[in-house]
Amino acid sequence: MTFDQLLSAGRAGEELVMPASWAQGRATFGGLISALLFDRMEHLVAPGRAMRSMQVSFVGPVEPGVPATFHADLLREGRAVSQVQGRIVQKGEPRLVCMASFGGDRDSAVRVEGLPAPEAIPAEQCQGLPYIEGVTPEFTQHIEMRWAFGHMPFTGKGGREMGGWMRFREPPEAISGAHLVALVDAWPAPVLPHLEARVPASSLSWALDILHPRPAIKPGDWLLYKATIDQAGEGYCHFQASIWTPSGELVALSRQTVTVFG
Repeated sequence: MTFDQLLSAGRAGEELVMPASWAQGRATFGGLISALLFDRMEHLVAPGRAMRSMQVSFVGPVEPGVPATFHADLLREGRAVSQVQGRIVQKGEPRLVCMASFGGDRDSAVRVEGLPAPEAIPAEQCQGLPYIEGVTPEFTQHIEMRWAFGHMPFTGKGGREMGGWMRFREPPEAISGAHLVALVDAWPAPVLPHLEARVPASSLSWALDILHPRPAIKPGDWLLYKATIDQAGEGYCHFQASIWTPSGELVALSRQTVTVFG
């Protein structure tokens, strides 16, 4: 199923079975389940209120092939800001918990432009991560990534930065907030190039801000992603990332804590 097909299925009912084609190890790709829950949460708020900030806790793996229920509750709707809580439950246990703040525009005399994009080799000249069944995560058959910064995972080459260009392999009809949520989480943790052997790694928590007014993004556009490790050790990696349009406009800010087993 494509991302858009899963979005439609998620809107049709509370229960959804994640397909194996979107797996990441023994779990479903975290960007997908976060995006599907975000989409449900977004439809609870008043029109004109864009998602400004979202915090996700990956409590446990959402398993492919097993029914999961998606729940969203509007906690408060103020004059300008709506607070929404979401949960994914599987086998009677919470597997993902999310809080998001949606806010309408406010009058302000302050305007500071987002940080410009770094110089990067064009996507067409960058090395891509191919989808190889049984080798790369299953979800990479849906999302394409091309390296412009740092090294590939499990090369043992280290470094503090990693990233490059990303887009859906099959362009959607339009790029919504849910599409951005899925794309931003697609990149592996920048700690993985420090390792020479494949080891499991999974997101523990994730904070995502989508900036507004959001620049126009076409369905087939490459978005630029660059992550920087703040600190890593004792089996955890803390890193932040920024995302830009092809023309260099800042779109989103991300921060994650990842567990590394090995």
